[in-house]
Amino acid sequence: MRSFVTKNFALAVATTALLGSSLSANAHHAFSAEFDAQKPVELTGVVTKGQWVNPHSWIFVDVKNAKGEIENWGFEFGAPFSLKQKGLTKNTLPIGTEIKLKGYLAKNGEKFAYSTSITLPDGRVFQTGGAQDAPGTPAGTAAQ
Repeated sequence: MRSFVTKNFALAVATTALLGSSLSANAHHAFSAEFDAQKPVELTGVVTKGQWVNPHSWIFVDVKNAKGEIENWGFEFGAPFSLKQKGLTKNTLPIGTEIKLKGYLAKNGEKFAYSTSITLPDGRVFQTGGAQDAPGTPAGTAAQ
């Protein structure tokens, strides 16, 4: 009887762990759920804020539009650890730094995009995206 209870308890724990891991996997979105691979974007802006958090980091930049007005854009990056492995940290992008970003626009039409690469003022280029289903950097600059 004791063996039966132990096996059922172990099965219940394993089932709970499996269900818990699949719920967190479903909570994470794919590139195609939020961004449009048919709408590449390339902008130059000044860093106003950085959020180095999992599962995605975000950089916000002020961008001057065609009318000369300043708009604040948010660009999704990969996970902080992945960026750090490429040499990109929050210390690399202090507020006030002018950067060039390449990526793809959000499907909802708001001022958000998925960043595939950035170019720093000194010319260094970093790959910033981490989504497995995302297209590569739009034509042009090669990324590190």
